[in-house]
Amino acid sequence: MKTQYYTATSLDGFIATEDDSLDWLFPLGDVNDSSYPEFIAEVGALVMGANTYEWVRRNSELVEAEVGSPWPYTQPAWVMTTRELPLIDGADVRFARGDVREVHAEINKLIGSKNLWIVGGGELAAQFYDAGLLDELILQVGSVTLGKGKPVFPREVLSPTLRLKAVRQMGTTMVELRYDVERGPNGGG
Repeated sequence: MKTQYYTATSLDGFIATEDDSLDWLFPLGDVNDSSYPEFIAEVGALVMGANTYEWVRRNSELVEAEVGSPWPYTQPAWVMTTRELPLIDGADVRFARGDVREVHAEINKLIGSKNLWIVGGGELAAQFYDAGLLDELILQVGSVTLGKGKPVFPREVLSPTLRLKAVRQMGTTMVELRYDVERGPNGGG
């Protein structure tokens, strides 16, 4: 099992605007031209933050037009939140709070050799990194700049470093970068 942070980011390092909009992303390419189909086939469960979950809820019509359902995943999902949130019809969602290590251990028992996808956001992925649980970053970098917004990974990562594993061009507007996360001597990111 690998714990992977798979996301899109602007050239200047933001995954969403300050008001959680992803409108900048959609004109950049077709998901079928990306690694997503192969990636999602290996995913056994997802973890996302409350803002990501609420984005899916707010944009359920857009999601349904894209995938045929207001909830785009067949895998179970854990939503990290301290708030009460309504369920999305047809979604296999579990709400969790607290230390990501406990959630990771619970998920690990259920998914066996499948991978865990940290869907979003950047702070949640950074918490998995801080806990020494993040194995891979997969960043699809779009040819736009936002100037400000929600950072892709709000941590300073100097040493141990991220090791570039692969680069994939996605048309003329995006590139995918894959990094392995090297663990420090204390097991942390």
